[in-house]
Amino acid sequence: MASSADIFTTDFRKLPYWWEAYTPPETGDDALPASADVVIIGAGYTGIGCALTLREAGIDAVVLEAERPGIGASTRSGGQVSGGVNVQKKALAAVGESDAQRNERLSARLRDADAAMSYVVGLIDKHGIQCGWQPTGRLTTMWLPRHYEAWQGRMAQLNANTSSHARMIPRDALAAEIGSSVYHGAALIERAGHLHPAQLYGGMLAAARAAGAKVHGQTPVQRITRLPGGVYDVTSTRGTVRARQVVIATNGYTGPGMVGLDRKVVPIMTYMIATDELPAGLAQDILPTNRAVSESRRVVNHFRLSPDGRRLLFGGRARFTPTSEETTARLLYRAMLKRFPQLAGTRITHSWGGKVAMTLDSMPHIGGADGLHYALGCNGSGVAMMSYLGHSLGRKIAAQSRAPINAFDMGEIPGHPFYSGNTWFLFAIGSWYQARDAYDHWRAR
Repeated sequence: MASSADIFTTDFRKLPYWWEAYTPPETGDDALPASADVVIIGAGYTGIGCALTLREAGIDAVVLEAERPGIGASTRSGGQVSGGVNVQKKALAAVGESDAQRNERLSARLRDADAAMSYVVGLIDKHGIQCGWQPTGRLTTMWLPRHYEAWQGRMAQLNANTSSHARMIPRDALAAEIGSSVYHGAALIERAGHLHPAQLYGGMLAAARAAGAKVHGQTPVQRITRLPGGVYDVTSTRGTVRARQVVIATNGYTGPGMVGLDRKVVPIMTYMIATDELPAGLAQDILPTNRAVSESRRVVNHFRLSPDGRRLLFGGRARFTPTSEETTARLLYRAMLKRFPQLAGTRITHSWGGKVAMTLDSMPHIGGADGLHYALGCNGSGVAMMSYLGHSLGRKIAAQSRAPINAFDMGEIPGHPFYSGNTWFLFAIGSWYQARDAYDHWRAR
């Protein structure tokens, strides 16, 4: 087994593996327009998806990004895509809500999550985006036997409201799917897969610009001011743009200038590593069906093969406080070997991290009023969902409608009186969850 000192290749990079094929672009110093129909703050999947839809409807859209367009989670994620799975994980009942009402609300969310999957696949096809899309399915591997039982209970509602074609795989049949013995079965989502997230983003950005959207990088927004007459001044370090409507699409990078929304989302760092090219046959031994994989743990690990099938890309929440890429790489490497001891001696070429936005109800949200809108809360599943929410918000603005555009357009994001945007508590909670995961798995084995 490689020691922690020699797990890195000589050309190890503390950058996303994805940036080898597509790097978030620099933008010119073009002057900001004095006004626009809509100003969108944040140039990730959400903001660019919204801008593209607005421009297709003939509406002037300007996107302001604090750094290079796409430099956040949109070009850093694991690139797993599925419809309808994650919104089922934590369906909380509202006060005074019956079981029938709760199930109908969840069913509506499942249908829209399925629509998110369809939107992204359609976007790839419509614009000819070359992003390594592989519809090979996704496994949710079960950390505990009781997780298998819980997922069995979800299957009927999931399949009734989505086109996931989901089914359970018992533990004794799992060897055909994954070269690891640590799991207690899995749920297979057949209508799912994985792609190159940075190339998807690059294709979306090119399509939005071709449609006429103006995207300005290196333009941090400092404040949003509502003026008489219902218009807004969006003030940045490079000037002010006046707009009839504003969209906040900053997700895990939502700062204190975003009208209090930083107190509604909890930014959490998540990390990934990429292995060196694996010996012939080893990648197929690990994932013979080339599916995307996510675990049922509290603190999730996820993994998949690279688009060329030669590397393992392994991710998770390795640390809940800021730390170096070398440290998180060692932690993820250790977790990877627990699942795949046959990878002992494999070296790491890339290590990186990025922020995801969690919400207190574990749901993504569209909301806002009086011309100030937001789409936030990927909860770790942003490729399809956040692209779709940006598109949906663009449709709502174009229709000049106040009615909910989908099941995630459900009013204000819930907050907590003791949360002010400071995530000091994450280390304690995250460490406790990790300990519980380890203990529960030890007992189950």
